[in-house]
Amino acid sequence: MAEALAVKAEGATSPMESSFVKELIKQWRAQDSYGTWDGKSDEMLLEPYILTKEKRQALPIVGDPDPEILWRLELFYNAVGLSIERASGVMVTPMMKMSHEGFGRMVLIAGRLIVVNKQLRDVHRFGFPSMEKLAEEGEKLVNAGVDMINRYSEVAKYS
Repeated sequence: MAEALAVKAEGATSPMESSFVKELIKQWRAQDSYGTWDGKSDEMLLEPYILTKEKRQALPIVGDPDPEILWRLELFYNAVGLSIERASGVMVTPMMKMSHEGFGRMVLIAGRLIVVNKQLRDVHRFGFPSMEKLAEEGEKLVNAGVDMINRYSEVAKYS
């Protein structure tokens, strides 16, 4: 299944066609219980994830992440987890531990298997240089998670 995801990501004409980006958009839309973002395009919703070189340089080197950044980070990894679930059929649970200074860890767990283990630092600068890079990084994490489940399916399906 990991190969199928990789082929779909590479064959996509636009990063917005990536299965991961579509899942991330679903995550954002699900958070809008009052319809505030109905008029916003998908690209506008994902714009906070794009940090151009100029935007990144404007941010301080050291800084505390605000709740909005932590929320975006959680949505990103929730989308990774749900994409892994859809591809593998195994339920994936995200867990994040973050210090107030923006250092921490995100793990995605399937059964008793850690399928994604990401050390996070400088979270206040979390973002990607382009939409293409956002899609690429998301798909890479999804493919790695699906590969882990396929390798260690007994552990992932342990209940």
